[in-house]
Amino acid sequence: MAAVGSPREGGIVFGPTGLNGEEEEESAEVLLSVLVQQGQVGLCFYDSKDSKLHYMADTPDNHELHLLARVLQEVGPHVIITSAKQEHSTTLFLQRLGSNPDYKPEVVIYPYVDFGLEVSKQRLLAANLPFLPSSISERERLSYLSSCISFDSTLMLRALGALLKCLDRRRVGVELEDHSVGVPILQFHAYTLKGVVYIDQDTYSVLQIFKSELHPSVYKLHSGEKEGLSLYGILNRCRCKFGSRLLRQWFLRPTRDLAVLHRRQEVIRFFTLPQNSNCLSNLQSSLRNIRNIPTLLRRMSLSHTKVADWQSLYKTVYSAVCIRDTVRHLPQSIQLFHDISEGFSDDLHYITSLISRVVDFESSVTENQITINANVDPAIDEKKRRMMGLSDFLTNVARRELEHLDARIPSCCVIYIPLIGFLLSVPRLPSMVEKEDFVIFGLDFMFLSEERLHYRSQRTRELDDFFGDLHCDIRDMETAVMTQLQNAVLERSTSLYKVLELSAELDCLMALSSASQEYGYSSPKIANHRKITITQGRHPLLEMCSPMFVANSFQSSESQGRVKVITGPNSSGKSIYLKQVGLIVFMALIGSDVPAKEAEIGLVDGFFTRMHSRESVSVGLSTFMIDLNQMAQALNRSTGNSLVLIDEFGKGTNTVDGLSLLAASISHWLRKAPADLPHVLLATNFHSLLQLGLLPSSDLLALLVQTNSQSELEE
Repeated sequence: MAAVGSPREGGIVFGPTGLNGEEEEESAEVLLSVLVQQGQVGLCFYDSKDSKLHYMADTPDNHELHLLARVLQEVGPHVIITSAKQEHSTTLFLQRLGSNPDYKPEVVIYPYVDFGLEVSKQRLLAANLPFLPSSISERERLSYLSSCISFDSTLMLRALGALLKCLDRRRVGVELEDHSVGVPILQFHAYTLKGVVYIDQDTYSVLQIFKSELHPSVYKLHSGEKEGLSLYGILNRCRCKFGSRLLRQWFLRPTRDLAVLHRRQEVIRFFTLPQNSNCLSNLQSSLRNIRNIPTLLRRMSLSHTKVADWQSLYKTVYSAVCIRDTVRHLPQSIQLFHDISEGFSDDLHYITSLISRVVDFESSVTENQITINANVDPAIDEKKRRMMGLSDFLTNVARRELEHLDARIPSCCVIYIPLIGFLLSVPRLPSMVEKEDFVIFGLDFMFLSEERLHYRSQRTRELDDFFGDLHCDIRDMETAVMTQLQNAVLERSTSLYKVLELSAELDCLMALSSASQEYGYSSPKIANHRKITITQGRHPLLEMCSPMFVANSFQSSESQGRVKVITGPNSSGKSIYLKQVGLIVFMALIGSDVPAKEAEIGLVDGFFTRMHSRESVSVGLSTFMIDLNQMAQALNRSTGNSLVLIDEFGKGTNTVDGLSLLAASISHWLRKAPADLPHVLLATNFHSLLQLGLLPSSDLLALLVQTNSQSELEE
């Protein structure tokens, strides 16, 4: 097998191959390619044991790349492929990975050009896919591949190109075959982290979970976007930026972990009680002062802190102490409250008392530089006393100096200039025109400034020797004290990061509690089963815009009514009902209360939608072909725990073909075993579907009729 770092391959290798120090068979080699750009991670990996290529859609990640670390922990790749042109966060991540003695994968660095989008598409089209006929055209091949993987995830697609190059160079699994035989890819598989619910970008868009809008101000058009009317927009009541970021992560990664969901629910239930409203307000007021702790600590480590940074840190830690003191009086049976009480250690009180004792914020703001309080360092206090008494002393010195000067000089003064020292300053006489006229016996001329001549005399030299450079000495000594203070804070940085983590979680849950109180939500029951029951559910966005909204219920058991076909006239609310069910289930899976009288939600593992037709310039497919790809994803990837929402599928082609495709899709699901059948909600205007008896009779099928937007669904 050729080494990836050989000149023939054009790559660079860091570290040995291996996982946890154990020898692995070549047939079980896992190669992972990853590309990180602007907070997004795109990756894919190939498992040579079953010749499957797994891919993960572009996903947001934080600066420490915790998501990528979790993927590596689950997948355990032997080889990691990445670009030579990488962000600083990727470099730091690889350095941390290299220092881990228990896991040292081989890291392969390819030139950035190997991660080009067009190059990657061409490599994918040329890949060895044994399940495709060799006679199909390139366009047909592209159409099929677009139904297997998302061409809109450009980072993942670019990482895939580098992975295919590495597979071709290493000839994984085909080392003994002729060079014309490529590494086989027998199946494409979408990878999702364990416990994370799968949702694609189309679902986020059609359910209006996020909605970015350009800023209305013409001056801010290029500075970014703002959140429009969306689920995230109405639920985000967070008071600090890190809370908003964490809430967005929860929205991007809904969880199936019951322990996590119950942890969130118990906090929300506590704060939605009317008797706890004052406690909620007090905690939210304190959370407003939680600042960007990682940035502050990074500046401290570089000694780049300013007065504002110390003020922000003091407010942050002081507010954290207030939060801890408040939470310690709350029920410690609630896990988050217990974690805050224990996690917000006494280090915080030590930091606040230390900062308040050392830093004189009032003088620091006035002088625009950090100033130390009195009684911190006796040596500094002594020098400052000298500085304060210097004015009167220098007046006396100037009076004595004037007695020895030329009688033509009416006055003089002795001044102190940092870095230069003590100087004798006299007014410029009319006779002093040229530089030669500035000469005064016994004095050394220094410079002319604002019609005053500055000299160094014997007495000013004595002052320099006696007092030294007072100003610089004080600054240097204060800098040394601040360095000690910085080190004391950095030694306790673990406590500060814990503050950030728990404060952000508390902020998110209080934000969801506030929204629940305002909009009249209820706490859903979440259990590990395959049922969904919603009583008098409401659409969380539409009820804010419509003066009259009719609540509708939904029930899908394990053995009855798993597939629901909804018919009715246009504008009767069929699409709204589908979105309503999807949003309620989604809200439950982030731990939020839901807009319903009651709800019992089973753990859903994925959302699949075919609702709004869209166009894509990245693939060059027709709108109907994209609709077919979305339907193919729902048919092939959904499981018995998935939720599938389909609206008006089949309208993009002629009536007979569209009706046939729709009937065949529903029949495919109904032929599955009940344990493998997802929750399917399908709205259609194809009444012939029922009139012609195109659907098989089954207890798993339920037919619903929506007569108009002001009435409930009828079965």
